[in-house]
Amino acid sequence: MSRPSSEPVERSVRKVVTDRHGGASTGDFDSFNLAAHVGDDEASVAANRARLAELIGVPEQRMVYMEQIHSPNVTVVTAEMLDELDGEPVEFTDSLVTAEPGVALVVLTADCVPVLLSDEEAGVVAAVHAGRMGARNGVVPATLRRMVELGAVPARIHALLGAAAAGVDYEVPEHMAADVEDRLPGSRTTTSRGTPGLDIRAGITRQLLGEGVRSVDADPRSTISEESFFSYRREGRTGRQASVVWIPDA
Repeated sequence: MSRPSSEPVERSVRKVVTDRHGGASTGDFDSFNLAAHVGDDEASVAANRARLAELIGVPEQRMVYMEQIHSPNVTVVTAEMLDELDGEPVEFTDSLVTAEPGVALVVLTADCVPVLLSDEEAGVVAAVHAGRMGARNGVVPATLRRMVELGAVPARIHALLGAAAAGVDYEVPEHMAADVEDRLPGSRTTTSRGTPGLDIRAGITRQLLGEGVRSVDADPRSTISEESFFSYRREGRTGRQASVVWIPDA
């Protein structure tokens, strides 16, 4: 029997983050590397992606990855696009938005900030790769605008910011700290060594609140110092962990 149109539809948004443990990769990518562009064995990455899909209960063909180019580009994922992608990542984008149930949006990181956004009532979710340049250039507010176009309301949006480079570890030149602070206020900080640093999560949190988002959770762990995560700053040649958001099929 169909549900009356006046009755609210129950949606239960899922947000999942991984660390580097429990996969098939070896060496520098030990062991749950989910990135196909970092030099890891293709079969190992495929096995890790298949395991992630199995663990969260989403078919592999409905797991959507992106190329990630440190841009403010946002792409809306539709049902038609899934057929066109045929398992390939969405090109030239750092943010994915969808209103399609059962489509899992994936962001890969190794120090950048993964941002998972959801308006459960509207049935709209987003996954954002907010590295220093993308965050500085407005990828998060650009994502919010696309979510609103699909029916989301900022005051209803929940944001989860995953593990990333923490300000105490993320040392940058003075001019870079000043530049990012100018474009993403609240980001500039001082490292544990007393040098100029950046806390991109703090800047994004302030930005989200300024855009009307009222529910923000942030994982305080630093990928640079926590060896359970991949970290490009710490290791150079390394893998990527995933942050995933989706609305399960009814």
